[in-house]
Amino acid sequence: MILITGASKGIGRYLFSRFKEDGKNVIGTYNSTSEGLDLENYYKVDVSDSKAVEELIQSLKSDLTEIILLNCAGISYNSFAHKADVEQWGRVIDVNLKGSFNVIRELLPFMRTQCFGRIINFSSVIATLPTPGVSAYAASKAGLLGLTKSLASENASKGITVNAINLGYVSIGMGVNDVPLDYQEKMKTQIPAGRFCEPEEVYKTVKYLIETEYVNGAGIDINGALI
Repeated sequence: MILITGASKGIGRYLFSRFKEDGKNVIGTYNSTSEGLDLENYYKVDVSDSKAVEELIQSLKSDLTEIILLNCAGISYNSFAHKADVEQWGRVIDVNLKGSFNVIRELLPFMRTQCFGRIINFSSVIATLPTPGVSAYAASKAGLLGLTKSLASENASKGITVNAINLGYVSIGMGVNDVPLDYQEKMKTQIPAGRFCEPEEVYKTVKYLIETEYVNGAGIDINGALI
């Protein structure tokens, strides 16, 4: 079973549809956005709420075999640190980092019992690329990289892999669609590849990480050489 958090929009929604096309058993979560979703295969949950996550996973436990978790849920908040609203800054950490941990924590006992699991956390090039105004987002995504490596070392002996995908600018998803087309062209000039990542390239990377057990604790950059 593939569980995708943040599957109501952006790359999460694309991956949900793509794996559905492959005939996989896919379940998605959403929180604030439900427009156009087939709610038969989606569950509403705030991943930052550990109790709500626990209840969701317990309700799904009869389907929890050969578990693949894609942690795509994420939010952003733009502000220079000295002007930042503390609650909004903390909310980014709660959703992006704590939320990913909450879902992982509930699924790991099943994975460890079954001696199989795939966990893929969606981080960002922003974690290591100095960028003003996104300290909360950068901190949350850097935290995901540390979490990924620690969990990989704890669970590798149980046939569980934990990896991160560090996304650059993808042609769908957070940020890019909100930028005017003329500025998008300026953004592309900063990327050595000269273009945004296509969603299919993310899908292929996810498939590779699912199929390759010895890749574990890695952070794979999909960035067009943007460093």
